[in-house]
Amino acid sequence: MTLKDVAARAGVSPMTASYAFTRPARVAAATRERVHRAAGELGYRPDTVGRALKSGRTHQLGVVFSEHLAYAFDDPQAAQFLAGVAEVCVDEGRGLTLIPTRGDAADADRVLSAAVDGFVLWTTAQDDPVLTAVAGDPRPAVIQGGPARPGIACVTQDDYAAALAAASQGLRDGRTPGVISFPLDRDRAHMVTTGADLPPRAPFPVTDARLRGYRAAIEQAGLSWSSTPVAVVARNTQQDGAAAARELAHHLAPDALVIAMSDELALGAHRALRDSHPEAAYLGWDASPAGQRLGITSVTNPLRDQGRRCARLALDPARPDDREIPWTLTPGVAGTSADDDS
Repeated sequence: MTLKDVAARAGVSPMTASYAFTRPARVAAATRERVHRAAGELGYRPDTVGRALKSGRTHQLGVVFSEHLAYAFDDPQAAQFLAGVAEVCVDEGRGLTLIPTRGDAADADRVLSAAVDGFVLWTTAQDDPVLTAVAGDPRPAVIQGGPARPGIACVTQDDYAAALAAASQGLRDGRTPGVISFPLDRDRAHMVTTGADLPPRAPFPVTDARLRGYRAAIEQAGLSWSSTPVAVVARNTQQDGAAAARELAHHLAPDALVIAMSDELALGAHRALRDSHPEAAYLGWDASPAGQRLGITSVTNPLRDQGRRCARLALDPARPDDREIPWTLTPGVAGTSADDDS
């Protein structure tokens, strides 16, 4: 039994019958159902291995995480991004392959040897060798958040402008800031320092853009970036945010503005400081429901939409997608119990 037999029984062309299995989003639902019903009646099953060998395509999209693979499920925003990628894969009848990296010399080979038709990369550092490897591979690749690299499309926000706007708004009432930052580089070294001792640029582009935006806002407010306390975390978790806040506590005024690079970090900081700094205010990023309930002003970061856009571009590099995601500031809705972030 062949696909041509299925097409004849369903009353469609062989190409339409093929698309019903390989690119279902391109076939009307009624037609797709007719093809599948005909296939069931005839006992036809697509030979996926043979089709891949013949076409050179696996119908799999690879997602490369520069974080530990469990991060994709532990971090709410990474999970949203992965859900967006998965939505497109379902719509287009593609499989999704998660490709782990470990920060070792085998990462590039591990990624390039994956049996996938294209790559979606989670944001990483400028010096990540996986970037060079993927950029030189003929398969299409898209990265969320950067770094931008010839041969790899980039879907991102203007993190600098958003960080500048958020911090400027938070500093209008005269509060003094402290910053909780994402890792600066792939070493993910935890540290507590000041703006004066930070490197001029961070290899992680998201960290770099947000730090530069915070610095510009602090200096425009007439405050000293050099003396601003900064805690750099190893991971984007509430536990890391709480630990960083406890280390910053003696550097912060009672009514300080805690500027965190994510709502997860801000929520952890709030939990650590709510007794010692009850008048502190918080800035976050991601506009999460938990952050909103605690009154955290946050930058919208629609990672599910970014995941969808990355996947669509990886599957169809010629599509005219807008690669820059708009952002807004979302004020929190204060007034719920102090235990909401636990």
